[in-house]
Formats: sequence, C-alpha cells, structure tokens
Amino acid sequence: MMEIFTGCMSPHVAPLQRDHMRLVWHSPLRGEQRVRVIAWTCDCRATVYELCHAGGVGYVRRTVQLEGAPEVHETYRWSFREADGVWTALLGGQVR
Repeated sequence: MMEIFTGCMSPHVAPLQRDHMRLVWHSPLRGEQRVRVIAWTCDCRATVYELCHAGGVGYVRRTVQLEGAPEVHETYRWSFREADGVWTALLGGQVR
C-alpha cells in the first residue's frame, strides 16, 4: 500500500477506539520554569497535542485552536516512562 504525502510533517492522532480510556484534563499549572516539548501532533487539526517534560516529570498538553484564544489543558504529571506510554496510547486512539 502506497502512502500519499499530505504535506504534514507531524503525526495525527488515530480515531478513537471503542474501548478507549478517558484522560483527566486540568487547567495548566504555572509552577514549571522550563518545559521541553518532546513530541507534538500536526497543527493542521483543530486540536494539537504535545508531550512535555518539565521538572523531572512528563505530561500531555492539549491545545484546542479556537477563534480568539486557544484553550489549553494538561494531564496529570507522570514519570517520563509513564508519560511516553500515554503519548503512544494517545497517538493510537487508545486514550483521549
């Protein structure tokens, strides 16, 4: 099967699987001085996700691009390994 190039350089999240797990989304914390965005989804969609590392923990940031101002939420903080696992599940449609 030949993949067609769409011009997008970042991944898109897969459609939700029927038995997906719901993530709990919170307003962003303002405690971290520096945040390193490790991975992100394509910004051609209204909702963009980022895998972030900060202060020894990892989490996922969700930005919904609305007219006026974006709406930003973040998940719970986990170890880097756990956050990477959540990121993989997000891309696969297993969590949202």
